[in-house]
Amino acid sequence: MKGLLNFMKRIEPDKEKRPVLHTFYDAVFTFFFVPAHVTSGKGVHIRDGMDLKRLMVHVVLALQLCYLFGTYNIGHQHFLAIGEHTGFLEGIHLKLAFGLIQILPIFIVTHIVGLGIEIIYAAKRGHGVEEGFLVTGALIPLIMPPDIPLWILAVAVAFAVVFGKEAFGGTGMNVLNIALLARAFVFFAYPTTISGDEVWVAGLSDTDAGSAVAYGWAHLNLFNPLFESLGWSTFDASATVVDGFTGATPLALAAKGGWDAVTEVYSPAAMWWGTIPGSVGETMKPFIIVGALFLAFTKVASWRVMVGMTLGTIFTGLLLNAWGATPFMEVPWYYQLYMGGFWFAMAFMATDPVTAASTNVGKWIYGFFIGFFGMVIRVLNPAYPEGWMLAILFMNVWASLIDYVVLQRNINRRMARTAANA
Repeated sequence: MKGLLNFMKRIEPDKEKRPVLHTFYDAVFTFFFVPAHVTSGKGVHIRDGMDLKRLMVHVVLALQLCYLFGTYNIGHQHFLAIGEHTGFLEGIHLKLAFGLIQILPIFIVTHIVGLGIEIIYAAKRGHGVEEGFLVTGALIPLIMPPDIPLWILAVAVAFAVVFGKEAFGGTGMNVLNIALLARAFVFFAYPTTISGDEVWVAGLSDTDAGSAVAYGWAHLNLFNPLFESLGWSTFDASATVVDGFTGATPLALAAKGGWDAVTEVYSPAAMWWGTIPGSVGETMKPFIIVGALFLAFTKVASWRVMVGMTLGTIFTGLLLNAWGATPFMEVPWYYQLYMGGFWFAMAFMATDPVTAASTNVGKWIYGFFIGFFGMVIRVLNPAYPEGWMLAILFMNVWASLIDYVVLQRNINRRMARTAANA
């Protein structure tokens, strides 16, 4: 490790002559090595090897199970659509290969665009790359459809980073969650690429019966020869979509016909274990819960926001059940937790420490109203049967006011107590 450290120091570019290259070097260097500048070993100063990069890495680690399952599920949904290897553990090599072909370009484009912008801004300002994009870059691929056009993704990431973050001063200054802002940009600017029944299953020219698959060079010329040499099954370019297949998500079905329409296609177990269409990282609930517990245990994310959001969702679900004016309102509140991206939003989006409330009481209020507004948008908005993205962005705007009210209330209460004791 010492040899690697010395090597990294020898290749350090000149900061004055090559500011952009030096900024990139600094980002890589500080990712692998903790800061050398620490407080004195004496006195009461805090001495810790944890810096912001290492804090962010905890979130990235918590997302890895979502990446593993999401990659596999991309392939699984594709092969369900064409009626091949329909068992979950059938054709593992094909499903993993297909998922990697889809997710890797999304991941790479996200980081090239996002980090490229970060490096340029950091070089202009004369400081190191801000660490926030470690998490943002890991989150964005998980909240996008697996077939999103890469140029649209690039525009969305650039918009979110420039207008949602750098315009406010960089990491720690942004008002809105950057990953959700990228998704919101796609939803409002290119809605057909992130809504409807055809965007959640990759590699198909269409979801109608008899439609052809859309395999590319990597499927047919890279992986097929490899799999043939091993005697394994290969991608079949003549495959077509089977009769009766639907790429609709459970939420889309519930919005049209309630819980009965959902269970005609998907079982509650399939929705819980994630073998359904959807955004890459949102389907496998147990893995998301493991990540949430990890973040709560390490105190990287606030458990108060998580519990508050859960309570707000359950409360609103019970109110809608009591109202029961539409089939969607009649979906049992506990099954609302099975559908869509509630768990992912609760664990990884609502808990963003920059855009969430900071006071303990404020976190309860902030989380509760995300659950409330998310359910209202999901169930009462016929054009958009999911609500967590808009609910979190909406509450991002109110987070500072919530903290202000909580702090003023505490100040006023202490002032009154002081006056009474005077």
